[in-house]
Amino acid sequence: MDQWSDEEILSYAEEKPGKAKEMEGVFHSHLSERVRPYLDLIDSLRLMGIDEDLALPAIAVIGDQSSGKSSVLEALSGVGLPRGSGIVTRCPLMLKLRKLKGGLQWKGIISYKDKTTEFTDPSQVEEYVNAAQNDLAGEGVRICDELITLEIMSPDVCDLTLIDLPGIARVPVKGQPEDIGDQIKRLILSYIEKSETINLVVVPCNVDIATTEALRMAQEVDPEGKRTLAILTKPDLVDHGTEKNILEIVHNEVIPLRKGYIVVKCRGQQQIQERVPLAEATKMERDFFRQNKYFSCLLNEEKATTQVLATKLTQDLVGHIKNSLPTLSEQIKKELWESRKHLSECVGGPPIDPHIRKTFLIDTLTQFNDKINRLAAGEVVNDENLFVLLRIHFQEWKDELENSQKTYSQVVQDVVKEYDQKHRGRELPGFSDYKVFEMVVQKLVMILVGPALDTLKVIRETVEKQFSDVSKTIFSNYPFLQCVTMNKIDKIMSYPVSSQNKIDKIQSRQEAKVEERIREQFEMEQLVFTQDSIYFKTLKKATAPVEGDASTVNCAEFDSRSKYPEMLQAYYEIVIQRLADQIPMLIQFFLLKESARVLSSEMLGLMEGVDVDKALCEGSDCSRRRNDLQSRIERLSLAQEKLSHFL
Repeated sequence: MDQWSDEEILSYAEEKPGKAKEMEGVFHSHLSERVRPYLDLIDSLRLMGIDEDLALPAIAVIGDQSSGKSSVLEALSGVGLPRGSGIVTRCPLMLKLRKLKGGLQWKGIISYKDKTTEFTDPSQVEEYVNAAQNDLAGEGVRICDELITLEIMSPDVCDLTLIDLPGIARVPVKGQPEDIGDQIKRLILSYIEKSETINLVVVPCNVDIATTEALRMAQEVDPEGKRTLAILTKPDLVDHGTEKNILEIVHNEVIPLRKGYIVVKCRGQQQIQERVPLAEATKMERDFFRQNKYFSCLLNEEKATTQVLATKLTQDLVGHIKNSLPTLSEQIKKELWESRKHLSECVGGPPIDPHIRKTFLIDTLTQFNDKINRLAAGEVVNDENLFVLLRIHFQEWKDELENSQKTYSQVVQDVVKEYDQKHRGRELPGFSDYKVFEMVVQKLVMILVGPALDTLKVIRETVEKQFSDVSKTIFSNYPFLQCVTMNKIDKIMSYPVSSQNKIDKIQSRQEAKVEERIREQFEMEQLVFTQDSIYFKTLKKATAPVEGDASTVNCAEFDSRSKYPEMLQAYYEIVIQRLADQIPMLIQFFLLKESARVLSSEMLGLMEGVDVDKALCEGSDCSRRRNDLQSRIERLSLAQEKLSHFL
């Protein structure tokens, strides 16, 4: 596309009011063929949804209630907009004005949400806007941040796009929320705080400009006034003697604004009631300024009339768009790169072809089984190393065993010391009953059942969490598969939920199986048995060296009761060593290795008879995110292509 030079932009409004043919309310532009493409570009970008990703150049119209905002927009658009007391604009209204050529007739299009209505009668505009606001914000006085788009195509308008925002309310009226003022300010700020927005502030001439909330809000977001243009309305209501104050404001001597001030005189309430046509009102406006001895100078300075305002707004908006395009292009490139990166991190969805989908399901289940088996084999497949966690818990079990030695030793000492008083039966003094000491060993060993089962519980929770983490990773996009897998993991590793509390016949309740094996192990410990050689070897470590072979040594020297504590302590050491290894081995085998085997087997069973479409149905969040990213990439790519013709 041909480049539009800055000189051409600045010459857009060269036509002086004194030299121009009076248009009687009809706006015109000798550069419209160069204006329209830039406005259409932004419209097309907004239509494809780029404003969801990036802020687009725009003009936002704000003003206090009763500032004359509606009258200004009516003068620019040539149609009547909703009027009344209180909040009239209850939803943001994008007003798109498009000049028609070649004798084409007036046409209007209103759209919001998924609704679009075309009409050809200008008098219906107010009715359609009110209906749209009632649909979005409800009937009454509440507001809504949903955007309504009103496109006016007419031979009598300039090419321009504006966003009309609700008037700033100070005091809630009947039916309004107490915080209506804050709601409106938040809505306004969401538009005017963007650096891409030109802020058009409407201020009545008959109020103190310094006290207007709209201008104060504009100053907060644009303290240097670089992107703020003020419209002064109702110049006919200025008190006599204060006209010079208005001129000082317009000449940027009070509150300086880079884009300056323009004074307009729109239809008053009486003219509206008398249905004075907008074209006639525009002529009356020019006559007012021409005949006013104070404000007539503003005509030559191009600081008065709606025509000048329209030209100024179009000039500023198109210039703003042109200056924003390089930055917008860079932002689109950045957003494209980030979106493609995020999309690459998303797991691809299942294939559409039914035959390939079955293969995809098998591959997915196989991937899960492979990871579970590698986890059971000791490989690190999650964020945490499972076997590091297991060793920590097994060490805690060993520490529990070793700590029990103190209690065991003390009990044995007490039994030996109190034997004659509490335990001696018919035997003569000096003789001892072996069963007494056997019972001591059996009783104290059984105390360890509780800690052993506690270890089992902790490790079951650890292994189950790691299995679950694998499921969440592999099946993160498929809620059905994840739900089925989690149920299987819970079934395989937890206690049965039957009244008899028996183990399932299909060997699925691994924790119950391990508990049974652990209890069997402690039942076997009631035998109080070890090989003689192992016993003597352990005993030698705790007592003085014994001559001869440990397996044939003379046991007579140990018959004395005073030796019993060392002898029983030696046996307890053997028990500790046995339990320190045997309990972890039982837990590892049944709770990890066998659980992994059973889980893998049951997951393979899903390959037969499962509804493939149901199994591969994606979770809403995952598919929505991937679809959103794909849609975003598509619209950003299209936007990039459109922008390339303007750069």
